[in-house]
Amino acid sequence: MQLSHWRNSGQFITVNDQQIFYTTQGEGPVLLLIHGYPTASFDWVKLWPALAQKFQCVTLDMLGFGFSTKAPKKYRIKEQAAVIEALMEHLQITHAHVLSHDYGDTVAQELMARQLDGNLSFRMESLHLLNGGLFPEAHQALPIQKLLLSPIGGLLIPFLSKNAIRKSMYNIFGPNTPPSDQDINDFWALINENNGHKYMHLLLDYMKQRKQYRKRWVSALQNADVPVRLTAGMADPISGAHMVTRYKELIPKPDTVELADIGHYPQIESAELVLASVREFLKK
Repeated sequence: MQLSHWRNSGQFITVNDQQIFYTTQGEGPVLLLIHGYPTASFDWVKLWPALAQKFQCVTLDMLGFGFSTKAPKKYRIKEQAAVIEALMEHLQITHAHVLSHDYGDTVAQELMARQLDGNLSFRMESLHLLNGGLFPEAHQALPIQKLLLSPIGGLLIPFLSKNAIRKSMYNIFGPNTPPSDQDINDFWALINENNGHKYMHLLLDYMKQRKQYRKRWVSALQNADVPVRLTAGMADPISGAHMVTRYKELIPKPDTVELADIGHYPQIESAELVLASVREFLKK
């Protein structure tokens, strides 16, 4: 599916005067898909047709990403969680399975924390995590991410380009599953939409928030009241094999699926393996 078709298949909802792009397709149990940084919901496109045959799939571009509103402000994980709650209320969804990736994992951890607190507006029935910084002590940020998060981050924005994104993506994909030219074009188009590339350093504040709320978000995984699985590309230098090792140390009875030679974007690099893991986990 082309990015333009994905855009045309979606809709917008206004949340606190901000436009949120979302799309939904299929019938059956609800499956909420939450994307990562720095891309958008289009990351799920290779899984989407097959999943929509079994589930009512729902996904969105979170604030600051893709086709949703972008602005010069720091983006808070708790605000992203609130946006998701607003979308679920808008769609009148009361129960959902969740599949998340990267930044989306952190948002899902906040949603689980709210569920455990008894104040989530819908019921998470399961949580399926892909590669992400679940534990800040095991997250190995790229050098460019560290620079963008630093006090000089804003000064580097003029130097961001499609070639810079290409280099970063090649470094985090698996050795045998590099991104295609079309992938890079789509990534850059989504980042650049509404001048979003100017705010990439502000989105990265989530790395500081992971440290600030570590106890809350790690506890949410340790005490989750629904089944949780981690499917991880082990060749990911950011949150691959070392993150899986830490996950097994901290999570009781860990359910993990380890994808050898796959990098940070398993849903793009090996959609078939991720789809098989999702189907087995949800028995669909």
